[in-house]
Formats: sequence, C-alpha cells, structure tokens
Amino acid sequence: MDPYIVMLAGFGAIVLLTAWLPMVLKELPLSLPIFCVAVGALLTGLFDQAQAPSPQAHLKLTERLTEAVVIVALMGAGLKLDRPLAWATAGLTWRLLGVAMPLTIVAIALLAHGLLGVGLAAALLLGAALSPTDPVLASDVQVGPPGQGGEDEVRFTLTAEAGLNDGLAFPFVHLAILLATVSSADASWLEWVTLDVGWRLAAGIAVGVAVGRGLGWLTFRLPNRSKLSRTGDGFVALGITAIAYSLAEMAHGYGFLAVFVSAVAFRGFERRHHYHEKLHDFVEQIERLLMMMLLVLFGGALAEGGLLRNTDWAMVGFAALTLLVVRPLVAWISLLGRKEPTPERAIIAFFGIRGIGSVYYIAFALGRAPFAEADLLWNAVSLVILVSITLHGTTVTPIMRFIDKRRGR
Repeated sequence: MDPYIVMLAGFGAIVLLTAWLPMVLKELPLSLPIFCVAVGALLTGLFDQAQAPSPQAHLKLTERLTEAVVIVALMGAGLKLDRPLAWATAGLTWRLLGVAMPLTIVAIALLAHGLLGVGLAAALLLGAALSPTDPVLASDVQVGPPGQGGEDEVRFTLTAEAGLNDGLAFPFVHLAILLATVSSADASWLEWVTLDVGWRLAAGIAVGVAVGRGLGWLTFRLPNRSKLSRTGDGFVALGITAIAYSLAEMAHGYGFLAVFVSAVAFRGFERRHHYHEKLHDFVEQIERLLMMMLLVLFGGALAEGGLLRNTDWAMVGFAALTLLVVRPLVAWISLLGRKEPTPERAIIAFFGIRGIGSVYYIAFALGRAPFAEADLLWNAVSLVILVSITLHGTTVTPIMRFIDKRRGR
C-alpha cells in the first residue's frame, strides 16, 4: 500500500479526533495527551510500516516541530488572560518565576548529577529543560477563552507561569551549551550574563511589547472604515506569532518570551473586544492539531524502544523525584506567606506539567554542542514527560472540578 495514502488517512483521523475527542474526554479522568501517546504506541506496535522518526536522529526536525507548537501555545495563553499581567495582579506567578524556577533548575541538576551520574553541563541542561511548566500540555489547567470569566487564582497563575517560564529557562540552556563547548568557561561568564541573560531577555520583552502594541493599534485604532478587527479572520493570530518570534530572534532575543508578551500586549490594547475570541479559537485549534500529531509521534518513538532503552531504577527515581518532590516542594516554599487557601497553593505547586517544551530545549542544545550523555538526556526527558502526561492527565479533571466546586461554579 502507498505510504502516502496511509499517512493521508492517518492525518484525516487525527483532524477528526482533534475536534471530537476533547468533548468525549471532558468528563473522564483521561486527558487528550494520554490518548495521543497511546495511539502512537499502538499504531507502531500493530503496523510494521508505522515507524515514528527518532528525535535523536532528526534533531533539526524535532527542534522545528516542537518550536512551532510551543510558540502557537504561547500566543493562545497570552490571549486568554482577562486580567492584566502586572506586579500587583500576578504575585503568585512572580514568586514561581523568581524563586521556584531557579531553585528547581538547581535541584534537578543536582539530582541528575547524583542519580544519573551525568556531568555538569548535561545536569544543567536537564535542569533547564525540565524546570518550565509546559504551555502546550498545561492547557487543561489554564484559564478559559477570552471573556469567559471565572479566572480563578490557580488557573491564572499556571497560565501566566507557563507563558513566561519557557523564555526564562533559555539562559540556563545557553549556559549548559557554553559549559559543554569550552574547556574553561571563566572567560565567557561576562558574555553569558550580558548577552544570554541581559540582552536576550530585554530584547524578547521589548520586541513583544512593540509588536503587541503596534499591531494592536493597527487592529483596533485605524479609522472605522478600515478597522482591521472587522475582518474577523482568526488566522491573524498566526501572523502576530510569526512576526513577534522572528523579530525577536533577529534581534538575538528570546522568541518564546516575545510571543507571549506580544499576545498579552495585544490583548491589553483593547481588552474587552470580541475579536480576541476569534483569534484565540483559531490558535487553539491549530495548537491542538499540532500537539496531537507530535504526541502520536512521541508515542510511536516510545514504543520502538529507543527513547527509554537506558531506563533503570536510578532513572525511575529521578523522574519520580522531579515530579513528586522537587516541583511541588520548591513551588510550595516559594508560595509561603501568601493569603491564598492552602488547597489552591498545593494545586499550583503540584501541576508543574512537563512536555513538548522540554523536548525542544534538548533538541536545541544537542544541535549546538557535543553532549556525551545525549542518549541518557533523551531517556530522562522522555520518561519525565511520559510520567507527567499520565500523572497530571489522570488527576486534572477531578482536581479542577474540586477547585470549581470550592468557588461555587
């Protein structure tokens, strides 16, 4: 049978499932990512021709595919936020970013070095890759579409954290690359601090604000006869995403950060306009389709055995401690002293979902520096993602229902 025809049929099935499955799984303790990974593994096991491409052997393709779905998810996350993302309105988010995230990177790096025996550069890369809450797989714990209301503290905090922490993990990915490529990093510390931390963060934020505000003015402030918001075209969101990301990368800034900031700035320019709903709905559909395709491929790669071939008890312990101890404990410590109810702070600390963004960081780093422990890195990240998809996917529905019940929704 022609492989193209088989792929076309598979694509059609994924498109239909993208539309129908969320409604079917809505009331079940089963998430869309779990189903996608299971389908990928099942297809690979049943059909010899259904072989998923290995991410280790296709680093550039893996990087670009994961990059695409992450930036689309970041645009959707930024457009969702009804509440302004300010210092006074996002106190929990700033604590997670400023306190919990650096501590998580350090803790995971120490775990990787102690349990897995990897070197400093590889341990730091694992810490940076596994510290951010994934904006793609965390959609079930994020706020709803624009203007929906009911934006509780748990959902708002996790949405804002997922939007910002991907960009903030990048300096440590660059530091891991630096440590892996030079024999003595002492002479390059100043460059890392000024370029990878200072300039790239500032450029990402500046480009995001400029693009979001500028395109917001064009969309909502032009004279009425040519007001661009009247088009009603949702795919405009993809244009904003591409422009913000590419301009930030051209300026040597962090594109992930620029995309989320541009979405927040664009939404803030005319916060209550109904056009945001169309933009968000289109982005959400594209994000879900891309996510499903990647997770089906991920499930196939897992079933072939290459990603998890080095799994042993030390690796299992690393994954369990990363998800069940490091993230919950560090996040809980960072939220001490806040007035929010204890159950809400506990839920925020628990839902540190790891996913597609982590794959991107590993592919990005391995494509730019020689890491001797490359197979071990893929194994660790894949296992953590698999456990996270299963753990968080089976608990998200009852826990979010508990939050809604507490708030009378």
